[in-house]
Amino acid sequence: MRANAWRLDELRLILAACLLAALGVSLVSLGSRGVVSPTSLLPAVVLAASLLIGWLWLRIRCGKADQVLFPLAGILSAMGIILVFRLEPDSSVHQLIWMVTGITLMLATASFPRLLGWLKRYKYTWMIAGIGLVALTLVFGVDPNGSGARLWLGFGENVFQPSEMLKVLLVVFLAGYVDDKREIISYGTYRLGPLQLPALPYLAPMLAMWGLSILLLLGQKDLGATFLLFAAFLAVLYMASSRLIYVWGGLAMFLVAAYGAYHVSNHVATRVDVWLNPWVDSDGKGYQIIQSLLAFASGGIFGTGLAKGYPKTVPAVHTDFPLAAIGEELGLLGTLGVLALYLLFVYRGFKIALEARNTFSQMLAAGVTASVGIQTLIIAAGNIKLIPLTGITLPFISYGGSSLVTNFIIVGLLLRISQESAGAP
Repeated sequence: MRANAWRLDELRLILAACLLAALGVSLVSLGSRGVVSPTSLLPAVVLAASLLIGWLWLRIRCGKADQVLFPLAGILSAMGIILVFRLEPDSSVHQLIWMVTGITLMLATASFPRLLGWLKRYKYTWMIAGIGLVALTLVFGVDPNGSGARLWLGFGENVFQPSEMLKVLLVVFLAGYVDDKREIISYGTYRLGPLQLPALPYLAPMLAMWGLSILLLLGQKDLGATFLLFAAFLAVLYMASSRLIYVWGGLAMFLVAAYGAYHVSNHVATRVDVWLNPWVDSDGKGYQIIQSLLAFASGGIFGTGLAKGYPKTVPAVHTDFPLAAIGEELGLLGTLGVLALYLLFVYRGFKIALEARNTFSQMLAAGVTASVGIQTLIIAAGNIKLIPLTGITLPFISYGGSSLVTNFIIVGLLLRISQESAGAP
């Protein structure tokens, strides 16, 4: 049997992820406890078992799917497990459970032969369902972290954040809609001076769904998800039309809206003021970003070593500031290595989009890939004070079930598209 059929390249990369997890948790255990016990190796064992079972399933059911994406997600998840085991060891079990759940849903998504046609056919249904879930948080939302925002649904520790799934459902809807109206969106039928724009009736459904999502998220003060959905919308629109006018117009609208929000919303104004000068309130609202910058500075080029730094001085470091912990203990080289993994992920996602067999698959693959890349850029820029803090997570690495599960579903979608692009059922 040919090596490709056995997915040996994928297996080698997965074994590298398993080795990384084992080495990472061992170093953390040695640094914090002085000994490596069988119990401390449990996170690495669970991750290795999950990845190897996932590889075996893909070899049997999706033998022609991309061989790099799943291992990349596995390596990033290994980094996440190490990070949580280092910073919040009592929460590592929850992260493992969510990782196993995410991989299970990824395999189910990748193995569903009629999934893409089903997604396109019921694009309005999925979008309305996503908006409905987010709307429910306005009434039944809970705040398990004490952040002041009721963005989750559920009870106790069993909660999920609907906005994470909404970003995928928005891309599904946009991919299906622009597939149906691509020619009109690309060339336009209405002239406004030198500009040729689509007639409003063709843009109205897309703008209405997107606008309602944005308004709901703004109502919850979920600035990170709002910015991410806005960027994903512009990305899909540009990829569908190849017209920069949509991007520049969207950015102009965003700047106007941001200026208005700064003068109307105390929440937005506080975020911007802290970003501009956190030293004014260094012991209060500026404390988090200042500690993040100090963590990066302390790490230098090579880092202090796992379990040898003080990343816990950064509030919410395991959720909002994972790069600060990586920067301190793995240094600039470790941080750049992690960002390089995301760059490879985005490259493989866009490669799958280019090889897709139809426009819907192209737009879906490009849209979900762009959302992962944009989300990574947003949180990375926020961690180093390039932009105001947004409160979103670093894909696969930050602690949190909703984000981890959703991003594995994105991997499943990309694997499904690559499988069908290769002519396999």
